[in-house]
Parts: sequence; structure tokens; C-alpha cells
Amino acid sequence: MGPESTQDAVKAKGLEIFRLMGAETPALFDRGWWAGRMMERVMKDPSLKVPLFRFVDVLPALNDRRQIARHAREYFADGTSPLPWFMNFLPTTYLVKKGVSRFSRTFIAGETPRSALKSLRRLWDEGKPFTVDILGEAVVSEAEADRYRDLYLRLVDTLSREVSGWPPIDPRLEPSFPRLHLSVKISSLYSRIGPANHEDSVREVRRRLLPILAKVREAGGFVNLDMETYNLKEITLDVLTETLDDPGFHEWDHAGVALQAYLKCAERDLRRLIGWAKEGNRRITVRLVKGAYREYETIVARQKGWEIPVFHRKSHTDANFERCVEIALENHEHVTLAVGSHNVRSIAKALATAERLKVPRERYEFQMLYGMAEPIKRALMKLGFPVREYAPIGELLPGMAYLVRRLLENASNEGFLQRAFLGHVPPEDLLAEPESPAEAPRDREAEGWVPFSNEPAADFTVRESRTAFRNALSEAGNRMRESYPAVIGGKEYRQGEPIVSVDPARPREVVGTVYGITRELADRAVGAARAAQKGWSQRSPGDRAAVLFRAASVARRRRGELAAWQVREVGKSWPEADADVVEAIDYLEYYGREMIRLGKAARLGDCPGEENLHLYRPRGVGLVIAPWNFPLAISVGMASAALVTGNAVLYKPSSLSPVNGWLAFSLLREGGAPDGALNFIPGKGDAVGDRLVGHPEVDFVLFTGSRAVGLRIVETAGRTGPGQASVKRVVVEMGGKNAILIDADADLDQAIPAVISSAFGYQGQKCSACSRVIVHADCYDRFLARLCEAVKGLTAGPPEDPANGIGPVIDAAAKERIEATIELGRREGKVAAEIPVPGEGYYVSPTVLTDLPPDSTILREEIFGPVLAVIRAGDMEEAVGLANSSDYALTGGLFSRSPATIRRVGETFEVGNLYINRGITGAVVGRQPFGGFRMSGVGSKAGGPDYLLQFMEPRVITENTMRRGFSPDVLP
Repeated sequence: MGPESTQDAVKAKGLEIFRLMGAETPALFDRGWWAGRMMERVMKDPSLKVPLFRFVDVLPALNDRRQIARHAREYFADGTSPLPWFMNFLPTTYLVKKGVSRFSRTFIAGETPRSALKSLRRLWDEGKPFTVDILGEAVVSEAEADRYRDLYLRLVDTLSREVSGWPPIDPRLEPSFPRLHLSVKISSLYSRIGPANHEDSVREVRRRLLPILAKVREAGGFVNLDMETYNLKEITLDVLTETLDDPGFHEWDHAGVALQAYLKCAERDLRRLIGWAKEGNRRITVRLVKGAYREYETIVARQKGWEIPVFHRKSHTDANFERCVEIALENHEHVTLAVGSHNVRSIAKALATAERLKVPRERYEFQMLYGMAEPIKRALMKLGFPVREYAPIGELLPGMAYLVRRLLENASNEGFLQRAFLGHVPPEDLLAEPESPAEAPRDREAEGWVPFSNEPAADFTVRESRTAFRNALSEAGNRMRESYPAVIGGKEYRQGEPIVSVDPARPREVVGTVYGITRELADRAVGAARAAQKGWSQRSPGDRAAVLFRAASVARRRRGELAAWQVREVGKSWPEADADVVEAIDYLEYYGREMIRLGKAARLGDCPGEENLHLYRPRGVGLVIAPWNFPLAISVGMASAALVTGNAVLYKPSSLSPVNGWLAFSLLREGGAPDGALNFIPGKGDAVGDRLVGHPEVDFVLFTGSRAVGLRIVETAGRTGPGQASVKRVVVEMGGKNAILIDADADLDQAIPAVISSAFGYQGQKCSACSRVIVHADCYDRFLARLCEAVKGLTAGPPEDPANGIGPVIDAAAKERIEATIELGRREGKVAAEIPVPGEGYYVSPTVLTDLPPDSTILREEIFGPVLAVIRAGDMEEAVGLANSSDYALTGGLFSRSPATIRRVGETFEVGNLYINRGITGAVVGRQPFGGFRMSGVGSKAGGPDYLLQFMEPRVITENTMRRGFSPDVLP
């Protein structure tokens, strides 16, 4: 059959469906029903869509009329959005929540398996089989994952007892399509699921999934694994194939998985499953859907700098869907296809293809969402095809994400239902063949200077990325115990005190030895820097920037190696270590471009007869004292900023991460930093740092570290010694006592993982880490209970195993100090959550403290470890007051869905970086310049447009251009 005859067959099937639909309109678009009026209003006024859907999202969390009324005013009475339909028709705010709850039942079959039975029996009696899904897509603790597993098990028990006695819909099809049909989201079965710990995620999901599958198989039912976000796709596929390869399930062919046609890799994944099924001589069911997370996937990919995994255009998704339908039906000997679409064109394509290929009726079926597209369902049933309805069960609060996705789907201007039932597009146009995606042209190599863009994070969904990281860890392990010299003026020195670095997870293992410098070598380093600085400063800004760009290229090439050494030497997890390398690359690329921008003399004023040029000169010799917790990123950031501005740099790494310090130095040297302009001077702080801070030939100091050392540097640098020719400039970052505020209306599914990562990511050893969470009294108990469950599900162990979320702290002194703080908290308040940790290594349990007295030092002093204090606040005004009571002002966070609260906290929360509805760590160069004030430090924000100005001095050159009464500006 040729292309034209194929298209004619599809069109004929589609027109027949439209004929059978008649003039019927889905309830959701019926203007005689309030939901129809709402959807029509949203379609006519796109400005209403965002506030309306956000209001619907927050509504279940609002407990009284006052809260509902306040949020309604904030979302709709600000002059930018008209009042929605319900504000005009419903007499009380209470009825708003009741109305939306009732509206949710359009898409949700019931709150519990028992309460859903009435709806499910109605579907069955109408000739519609169903698949049941439990709402709630992600869990924050292992206890919640256990509850979801148990809920699935109870659901199977309930359904198997009930549906077994119902009369069959079609006895011929029941052996292929069991009446007990369950859909499972794997994200509900493991709280720490993620691509970096892929193998661990597969193992733990299977552990909870196996009893569900066993019970369903015993009951003669079917299980389908839903496909969720892209980062879980490979885990989902591996869970399915590894489970069905298990001898206990090898002969069972009543299991399947969903594939999303909006993913560019959907065809490849389908062929993978077909190959696997053929190899094992088994049958697999594939539920083919378009996909419901397109906006999310696009945003995440753009934020991470990854290739966007989904098609941008809806027509490309439709074309890919049809291609996958063809492939699946061509392989019907091994694949049962479930066509999951409300698009008449897509359905007609499946019907025509199955007819052309003579696919037996028991090898494919149609599935649609509960509460949607009723006219299309009835039309298919008239054609003799029962439509299986995807029927979610659950409470409104965990089901909010599902409900909002359904609203977005129906409100999409590209969506078939909207075009067909509100847009009144003619059937012939709706049945037009979708446009296939053309192969994107390959980007040419960038020529010359290009604008700054952030380096993409490692994508651990890619198997090759995980393998490469493991190989890098192995290679780093083979190079342990090497030694590294100090380097001054290009010469290597090994005469100072050796600094032995150990693996904090296994302190008996030596990572490497770095030779420190003596006081004599410190003076020699200053002289070498002073001698090299003049020539280096005379090179053009572009030449100096090129050194940074070449160093960035080196870092990209050695990325796995650089990250692996951080796992070994400072105990970072895979994602944390990779992020540090990414940040270093970003600093190199960003500061290089900033120097090119600032290196151009700017003409000031517009006065004839004179020329005024504003330009910058370097300060001279700078001392960079780097921390151990970001041993590459902050080292490279501070050193490269001082270097690219034309200064000579004395780089002193932390004595706790000297091997990573050597790697930072080697990057810049390999990039072309001249001998003497960059010097590597390890050493103990009291022997080397103090000497150089006060040295008269050092013009400025950059420091990141503790408050005590930072203030001592400020004090020492402020004293002018003999022979000192300039006032020292000091830039210090000294930490924080950072708080996250949790409003009464906060989305706890979002807030709790963010608090966990902010407080316990890298064991809380970040200046930006959260050490206090201040919670509105109305949600304090719920938040604390879920937070503690989440913490108790964390695991501690060596960070080279990505299954371990908690690694070691940096050394024995840190372990002793943090454990003393925890014991103080145990005496002053309560330990609400902690976990067992390994005996070997510098491990400290992540700990949640409550009921601390207001004057506790734990609430005021920086801990720099995995200790989190939870504080109750009567309202958000009190919460902000508590947060501002610290001497520090670095980072802070807020979780709230109240526009007014977000605005007010933004004005009154005194921190350098405030994060709304996200974690408070992980500032991105160029997007979130980082730094604070008060006792958090002094100086401009790192990674921002004014950072380099600190290492240069401005000059103005004024020339009188008038000669003998004429000027170039006014020549006739």
C-alpha cells in the first residue's frame, strides 16, 4: 500500500470516528457545566492560566476560609489577572475548595480503593475495562515507600476480590487483557531513586516491586510500569527487564511498560524492548503515550545545559507516535500494543495499520485517561473496541501534580481535545498527516569568542557517563600516594614540611603528599611573583583571557579525573564532585569573558575638545588562600580572577586538600599561566598564611574559610608595615548560619528533599548549607514527621559508591567538634532523627535537633557539619525575625505558595542569596553570583559582573584634544 492509499485509509478511519462522535462534547468542555466554562475562560484568556493552575495546586494545603480567601486575592486581585469564574459565582470561599475537590473527581476515580469501586464498577458496566494507578509520584522517605508498597498490595487484594465476580466484557479478549490491571510508578517505591545511583535504584525498586508482581500474578492480573520523568527512564526499563528475566517471572507475559513518544529516543527504546523480547522468546506489552512532562523536561534540560530530550513541536511527537505504532504492530508476535492517545488521527493510524498488517485483535487495545475524551471512547466502543480507562486513585493532596498535568494538557493550544472541541477545527484538518522531525543540522565549531554559557552537569542517566566515572575513580586509586612539590617561579621545591593527605572515608589510606614551603621560600615566592607580574600585566586582556579558556579546555578533557580526586581526598559524592569541576570550568570561561569586557577603555562624557578614558590596572601581587570543601572550584575561581586581571598569584591550597590544590594549579599552568605569575605554595596556615598576609609586597588577599581566620586576616592586612606601598585589599568569605523558612502553604513534597540536600548534601560542609529550618506552626508537626522519616532513610558509607548519600566529614577534628555539638543539642533539646554510620572513617550521623532554647549556641554559631535545627514559628514575620537573628547573612530559603509572602520575605530576609522554592546550595556562575554580608564576608559576589573589579584599580586619563583652536570633534 502506497503513502497516498495509507493516508486515505487513516483518513477514512478518522472520519468514521468523527461521524460516530456526532456533536457530543466532553464534560470538561461542556459550557453547560462550570468546568466547561472554566476551560473556555482559560482558553480565551491565557493570562489566567498560570494563576488559576497555581491556585488549584495550593488549594489542598489551605485549611480554612481565611487562607483560601487570602490566596485567591493574591493570585487574582493584583490587577494582572481577572477574577476567575468561581469568585463570581460561589458565595463562600469554603465552596471554592469544595468545588475544586469535586472538580478533581473528574480525573480521579476515588480517594481509596474501596471508595473507587463504585466508579470502577460503573466503567465496567459501560463496557470499559480499566487500569488503576495510585496517586503520588515521589516519596521523601523509605517509610513512605513502604506505605506505597503496602497500598499497592491492599489495592490488589481489594480489586481481585471484587472484579472476579463481575461479568466479562469480552470473554475472547480476557486471556490477553486481564480484568485486574494495575499501573505502578517506580518513583513511589524508593525515596533515593536517581540516575547517579542507578544500580542501587534498580535493586531497591525491585525489592519493593517483586511482592506486588507476585500478588498480581497469583490473582491472574496485569502490571504496567508507568514512565515518568526522563531521568528515571533507564531505571524503569532496567527494572522491567531484570525483573522479567528473573526465573520466577520469565514465563509471565502479563507485564509491560509505558513509552513516551515525545522522547526523541522512543523508537530506540521500543526496538530495545522488542529485541529483548525476541531474545527471550517472550511477550511484552508496551503502552505507547505522547508524554505528559514536556514543559518540565524542556526546563530541566535547559537549566542543566543538556540536549532537550523531547520534541519541541507537537506534530513531531505525533509523527514519532505513528512511527512507533507501526514498529510495534509489525512485531505483534512479541509485542502487545496499548495505544494511549486521545488524538483521533493517532487512533485512526493504529486502526488502519492493524488492519493492513492483519494484527489479531488480542494483540492491541486502546487506552485513555479517566474523565477525558468521552465522545471518542464511545465512538471506539461502537466500532467494537473496548477502551481501557487509566483510573487514578488517591487523595487530592498527593494527586495535585496529576490534576495540574491534566489541566495543562486540556488547556494546551496544541492539544487535540482543545482544537477539536473548543477550537472547532474541521475534521479533515485534524486528520492531516503530522509533520515528521527533520534531522537537526550539526552545530559548527564555534569560531572565535562566543558568549558565556554554563558547562552542562554530568548526565548520569547515560550509562557511559556512569562507567566513565567509575573508571576515573579506579585510575585515581591507582595513583594514590604520589608526591607533589611546591612551585615558585617555575622551579620545584621539596624541602619544606610534607603535608600528608588521607582519604577521610579510610584514614589509613594516603591520597598523596605535598611539600609545604618554609618562611624563606615564602619570601622567595613573593619576589618571584613581583618580578613576573610586570610582564604578565602588559599582555593584552585577550591574551590573559586565553589562558583561562585553555585551562577550561584542559578541565573538560580531564573532567572525570578531577572529580574522582575529590571523591578520594575530600569525600564528595559523584554529583557533588562533578558539580565542583563544572563550577571551575564556569569560572574560567566567565572571568575570561569579563576581562575582555572590562579590558576595553571606556570613553566618558561628551564634551568637545577633550577625551576622557576610563580603564583599569592590576593591583600587583595577590595571595589566594583556598578552602578544602570546594578544592577545585573556589581555588580556580579565586586564582583565575586574580590572574586574568593582570596580577601575579601566590596560591595556597588548604592543607586538607593539597592534592586537589595541585590539580587546580596544574590546570592554570597547562593553560599557559607564566612561571612566577602563578606560584603553588602549600603550607600550614600559621607558618605560611600569616607570614604572607602581612608581607609588605602582597597587595591583596583572597580568602574563603572560617570566620575566626577571616577576621584575623582582615586585622593583619589592615596594619601597614614598613616598606608597604599600598593599602591591602582583602576579600573574605567566612560562612553562614543559613535558614530555610517553611510557610504553612508550602509544598512539602518539594520542601523536604530540598531541605535534606541543603542541610546534608556533602555532609553539611558548605558555607551555604542549611543549618536551621524555621517552620510555620500550622505545618510544623507534619513537616517534622516527614523530615525525620526522610533522614532515617539516608545511608552513610564510602562516597565512591553512589548508593551512599552521606559520606565522611573532612578529618578527625571536624568529627570530634560536630559530635560535641550534637551531644550539646541532646542535652539542651531533643535528637529527633539520626542514623547509624560506619565505624571506620570520619563519619558523623546526619542529625535533626528540636526544642532547643532560643539562646542556644547551636542556633547562632556555624557548625559546618550535618546538623539541622528545626524551629517552630507562629507566623512568617516571626520566622523572618528568627532567621535574621544570626550574625551571618549568606544564604537563605523560603518555601511558600503565597505571592504576598514571597514578596515580603524577599524584602525583609537579610541574606546575600535568597532562594525561593528550591534548595539553598549550588549557586551557578553568571546566574546566581554568590556572596553575603555581615559576618559572612566582605567583597563582591563570586561569579558576578563586578567580581574582577576588586583586583584592579580604576584610572582615568584626560587629554586636551584642542590644538590652535580646532578639535577633531568639531572639524567642519
